[in-house]
Amino acid sequence: MTDRAHPSGFTLVETLVALAVFGLAAMALLNLAGENTRSAARVETRTLAGIVAENIAVEAVIAPALAEGETSGRVDLAGRGWSWTRRVAGTDDPEIQRIDIAVLTDDPRPIQAADRILFRTRAP
Repeated sequence: MTDRAHPSGFTLVETLVALAVFGLAAMALLNLAGENTRSAARVETRTLAGIVAENIAVEAVIAPALAEGETSGRVDLAGRGWSWTRRVAGTDDPEIQRIDIAVLTDDPRPIQAADRILFRTRAP
């Protein structure tokens, strides 16, 4: 005869509760993995845009002279397109120029991915 006071194994309710807990934990881990992937893509975009901004900054620093105003362009880096804008303005010191560089993704919805501000002396 079977002793019902000491059953062996899990009941149906216990099994369902265990599956629910496991399911919640699995969904949390999947969400975390997806967020890591999105974060890595954002870091890659910001890093590449920073490289583009630094390249534009170097070109501005080594240029013999920079006229004040806004210049824009587009470059390719790492198989992606990047739009950039460079604004050159004077400062309180007439010998120093301020250069603002903004780099945007070349996507259907462009976002500013990097910016740099630098100063240089005017050419003689």
